[in-house]
Amino acid sequence: MLCSCPSDRLTAHQVLCHPWICENGVAPDRALDAAVMSRLKQFSAMNKLKKMALRVIAESLSEEEIAGLREMFKAMDTDNSGAITFDELKAGLRRYGSTMKDTEIRDLMDAADVDNSGTIDYGEFIAATIHLNKLEREEHLVAAFRYFDKDGSGYITVDELQQACAEHNMTDVFLEDIIKEDGRIDYGEFVAMMTKGNMGVGRRTMRNSLNISMRDAPGAL
Repeated sequence: MLCSCPSDRLTAHQVLCHPWICENGVAPDRALDAAVMSRLKQFSAMNKLKKMALRVIAESLSEEEIAGLREMFKAMDTDNSGAITFDELKAGLRRYGSTMKDTEIRDLMDAADVDNSGTIDYGEFIAATIHLNKLEREEHLVAAFRYFDKDGSGYITVDELQQACAEHNMTDVFLEDIIKEDGRIDYGEFVAMMTKGNMGVGRRTMRNSLNISMRDAPGAL
């Protein structure tokens, strides 16, 4: 890790796999555990669009960027089913020193289980626990916006949101809570939602607080 030449330096993933760091094949990191708990709680307060966008971003991250979270998921998924049940989540959090009540753990479970399957799959876990500074990277925001903006119009419409919800098996979404006033979201409004608030967005309300014009939209990059 201290090699001055970057090409000779260990990657983050290699460090996590090193015998000096690993304990029974998993690198314990109490600071990471506390951070993951915080991220889960933040995730629970987000609206459905933001949760879907984080899932899209999570799927684009490299293995090195999510190495620690991958190992945590594997440690919680004790039956290797590829999904974490409520009992596995509760046991996993207890192992990491959590003193949360069952009701609080259930709330986290319901928040992370975006498709309402009753379990948290790998993609949902990564989306709920990735550090929010990933949202500061322009390429992630652009890719997520383009995922929703199916026709490349520069706006996310109600119909496009409905299509995205269907793709993520989300049937309990009230779109009026996400898209307000003129019924569509432009790139500036999308960025504001992802990096700041969690409430619904609308062109008139957002125009007062944003200084972002459509020249910044993905089509103009």
